[in-house]
Amino acid sequence: MRKQSVVRKYLLLTTVIACLGFAASRPALAQPGQWSDGDARRHAVPGLDLMMNGDLNAAIEVFQQIQRNDPQSPLGYVLEANATWWRIYYESANLIDPDVFDVANLEATAYDSHCNDLINVSIRKAEARIRAREDLARSYLYEGFAYALRARLEGLHDRDLPTARAGKKMRALLLRALALDPSLTDAYLGVGIYNYFVDTLSTIVKILSIFIGLPGGSRTEGLRQLQLCAEKGELARAEAKFYLGKDFSRASEKQYEKSLRLFRELQQEYPRNPLWPMLVGSLNFRLGRPQQGEALYREVYQQTAGKTPDVDVAVHHAAGQALERLHPDQKFP
Repeated sequence: MRKQSVVRKYLLLTTVIACLGFAASRPALAQPGQWSDGDARRHAVPGLDLMMNGDLNAAIEVFQQIQRNDPQSPLGYVLEANATWWRIYYESANLIDPDVFDVANLEATAYDSHCNDLINVSIRKAEARIRAREDLARSYLYEGFAYALRARLEGLHDRDLPTARAGKKMRALLLRALALDPSLTDAYLGVGIYNYFVDTLSTIVKILSIFIGLPGGSRTEGLRQLQLCAEKGELARAEAKFYLGKDFSRASEKQYEKSLRLFRELQQEYPRNPLWPMLVGSLNFRLGRPQQGEALYREVYQQTAGKTPDVDVAVHHAAGQALERLHPDQKFP
């Protein structure tokens, strides 16, 4: 009997030690309702790093943890919507060409409905906080984020009128947030994209202005605002680099060296995401260095072979298509 008692005590002690060790290895989380917006944003940063590193599942887990700990805030929902948008982007967009406007795919994906649901929840929660006059500047910012994602989702499917309507609403909300708090540099991601988009697609803008009174934009101001967010943004810094790099890569800009530098920075910051070296390879073609570009395509193709995460599968397929265009006589399954 004494021997069994000793064994039970030993097992209990080791279980307690193991639990304490597990608890010590995880960051302390506040109970639901006790998080401030600052707590949520600090917890969001590693999730955004995971997202830009191509680990969308892990990123979504972080964003859902924010939802559980701060269920009335729109932030966790809009961030999950953002990660879901990236999932749609990897599945449906042109991943090789970095041109920001050459990514449209008219077919809906299996993730579109969930993304729209998350966007709608984000909008409702932001509007509830605005009615309660709770942290007004950030509430307008997060609602603006949600409409930005709606515009980005519609833009992926080349639906001009819904994209413009969402973009117009986004612009108004983000400008309101900046008027209340000029330090919200993240707002310049959406405002910068809008300004650049409207000023560089003049034919479409003229048509849409008749229907919805779309405000004008400014190419130079849009690039400046994206640069500001890329340098000083809190939650949107990496995505601002992504869009700024795409803008510089456009045939109308031809600022390929600037684009290359931005995508190399993303590659260094998020080395597990194979999208960044593939875009670096694309820029090498535009800069007249096809051998370097093809070498990067082959490297990405080999490194993603046999991997199962969505991002690796999508980038592997895109790299294979690019290599087949270079070598029509060869197959890259």
